[in-house]
Amino acid sequence: MCYYVQQSAAIENVKRRFNAEVDNEETYLQSDFINGFAHPNIPIILNSSPGLITTDYTWGLLPSWAKDIEFRKNTLNARIESIDEKASFKNITHNRCLIIASAYYEWHWNDEKGKSKDKYQINSQDDEIFTFAGLYSSWTDPVSNEIKNTYTMVTTKANKIMSYVHNHKYRMPIMLKRNDESAWLDGSVKIEDFAFPYEGNLIAFQV
Repeated sequence: MCYYVQQSAAIENVKRRFNAEVDNEETYLQSDFINGFAHPNIPIILNSSPGLITTDYTWGLLPSWAKDIEFRKNTLNARIESIDEKASFKNITHNRCLIIASAYYEWHWNDEKGKSKDKYQINSQDDEIFTFAGLYSSWTDPVSNEIKNTYTMVTTKANKIMSYVHNHKYRMPIMLKRNDESAWLDGSVKIEDFAFPYEGNLIAFQV
C-alpha cells in the first residue's frame, strides 16, 4: 500500500502542468516527505472542477456515515479490485480526483517479518509531476457540524519493479499516465479499466 509521498513541485510548475489555478496558495503543500497518517492536504484536482487545484481536502477518506474522524486512518488507500464492494467507497466511485505528486516511498523487506528494511523512492521517468488516481468525499462531524473534505488513493497489483520493492504486499498506487488523467476524471469510464499495473517508465532507488 502507499502511505508516503513527495510533492516537491512549486506552485507555478503545477499550475502550468495542469493549466489550472490553485484555490488557496497559502495552504499549498510542498514537501519532500509526506506522511499519509498525518492526513495532509496534498493538492488534488476534482472531476467536478478540473480547472482548479484544491488544497481543501485531506488524505484519509471519511465516508458520510463515519461515526468519528479516527475512521480515516483506515482509508488512506482503496484497493481497486474490491472498491465496488467496500462500504467506504462503493457509493463514491464517481467522485474521482487526481492526487498530485513528484515521487512516493515504499520499503523492501529483507526478512519475513520486516525487521530489516530498505527505503526506496519511486519516480516517473516520463513526468517530473504526475498524478495518482483518487476518490473524494465530504463528511459532517456529528458533534461540531464541521465539514471535512477528504480523499483516498486507489491501489492495484504491483508491476515488476514494485513487486521487488514492495515485496511483502505486492501493491502499488495507480499512477496515471498523462493521457489517462482525463479518462480517470470521466465518471462514465469504468473504474475497472484502471485495474492494471502501471507500466510506464519508473525508477526506484534506495534512499
